[in-house]
Amino acid sequence: MTDTSVTWLTQEAYDRLQTELAHLSGEGRTEIAERIAAARDEGDLKENGGYHAAREEQAKNEARIRELTEKLRNVQIGTPPDDGKVEPGMVVTALIAGDEMTFLLGSREIADTTDLDVYSPTSPLGSAIDGKSVGDETSYTAPNGNEIAVKITDAKPFAG
Repeated sequence: MTDTSVTWLTQEAYDRLQTELAHLSGEGRTEIAERIAAARDEGDLKENGGYHAAREEQAKNEARIRELTEKLRNVQIGTPPDDGKVEPGMVVTALIAGDEMTFLLGSREIADTTDLDVYSPTSPLGSAIDGKSVGDETSYTAPNGNEIAVKITDAKPFAG
């Protein structure tokens, strides 16, 4: 079973990720390949710190390319409907364990573009409230094992 969940992004976040992907898969790959080749020309690879550092950087670069490619494959850009239903792209206000919190339900990639806390729809809290409506009550299990009560008091589309 594969996870084909949709990633909700603002246009700004989408454009930023597209630019990053183009850089990493273009000139980023070329720069790393050149560093690997130069380090390889230095001789003994077993004790060549520059070579090993470049190979590690290459692995990180390729992992980020895979992550971005997957994220951008299943993306939704724009504003969800203002229907009081909690879904990615909504600013949610909820009573969580008795404390009022306001946060954005969406991709962590949006966190740089807003002062709001951002919770992923796949996080324990996000998955508990995704699909619920204003007035609904639910709960989720925190990482420490405690059951946390949640009451949704508002859900509005993220305006940026």
